[in-house]
Amino acid sequence: MKLKGKKIALFVAEIYNDFEYWYPYYRMKEEGATVVSIGPRKGVFEGKYGIPAKTDEKIDDVNPDSFDAVIIPGGYAPDHMRRKQEMVDFVAKMNEQGKTIAAICHAGWMLASANVLKDKKVTSFYAIKDDVVNAGASWVDETVVQDGNLITSRNPDDLPAFCTTIINALS
Repeated sequence: MKLKGKKIALFVAEIYNDFEYWYPYYRMKEEGATVVSIGPRKGVFEGKYGIPAKTDEKIDDVNPDSFDAVIIPGGYAPDHMRRKQEMVDFVAKMNEQGKTIAAICHAGWMLASANVLKDKKVTSFYAIKDDVVNAGASWVDETVVQDGNLITSRNPDDLPAFCTTIINALS
């Protein structure tokens, strides 16, 4: 149980990628972390493939100071997440504190909106490469990239390496 005592925020919003939410959810719990599902509102969100995810908290009711990391799944949820300024501010505050921020697939949109990509080496789903480059990042096509407190991956196939890197960063 490498993550016993760690508290991880797991973001969720409409049309999240089911794999990129549930795989880290269970993997982090398996390592002993407390995982808190956080959305723009409290309730149930439908995944891209129809699997529902219920939030534990809405973003307005949480403080980044009480978390060790945030994991942001992809799908089209990051576009919905960044419309809620409090979700963007949460990521920015986590970055200011040097805490682990893990983003996979389209979650790079949240990193761009939170202004945490300048001079960072990252990866993402290839379709948002221009977005992350225009936000100041150096983009590479790799399974997982860790640059300081940022951990990024491209797609669901990268989940084993993505989760292993998150676990190693927090243990």
